[in-house]
Amino acid sequence: MARYTGPKTRIARKFGEAIFGADKAFEKRKYAPGQHGNNRRRKSSEYGIMLAEKQKAKYTYGVLEKQFRNMFDKASRDSGITGVNLLQMLESRLDNVAFRLGLAPTRAAARQLVSHRHIVVDGKVLNIPSYQVKPGQIVGVRERSKSLEVIADSLAGFNHAKYPWIEWDEQNKAGKFLHKPEREDIPENIKEQLIVELYSK
Repeated sequence: MARYTGPKTRIARKFGEAIFGADKAFEKRKYAPGQHGNNRRRKSSEYGIMLAEKQKAKYTYGVLEKQFRNMFDKASRDSGITGVNLLQMLESRLDNVAFRLGLAPTRAAARQLVSHRHIVVDGKVLNIPSYQVKPGQIVGVRERSKSLEVIADSLAGFNHAKYPWIEWDEQNKAGKFLHKPEREDIPENIKEQLIVELYSK
């Protein structure tokens, strides 16, 4: 499936946030790209604000429009708050769980680890980044992939305690997905209610 592979700093500047992680180029120029990017008087319509929030969520989690829409439809059918359901589904994706476990420095890198069959779920190799990890399942590194430098570098000094919905086992290089995260525990700066309002129009 296609993924955005263009300049990430440009996208971060568009939203005014380092949505892809630490970015030195973004820190130097936090305003939008283009000739009028630094024009503070530029205003957006209500629809434009809602659309930008949806785009930010899609870029943050690396999901394209059709898949994102399907997830929203499922979230709206589930019991509970639609916006929170959507974020919980995004957080439950296998590539995102691998990223939260510190197995990769970015979600894109985590998606590549999954696609290249380095990640296992309950001991079974899974190469589907969009797989929805269920509470109680254990996500880890394939035995022959545990010596990969990219994984070791990413795990070095990583603080697993900041994500209370995941329990890390250092010896086995695996983490247990305890439960879906509460909204207040999800660190992403996404106003999910705006996305709900956009799709409700």
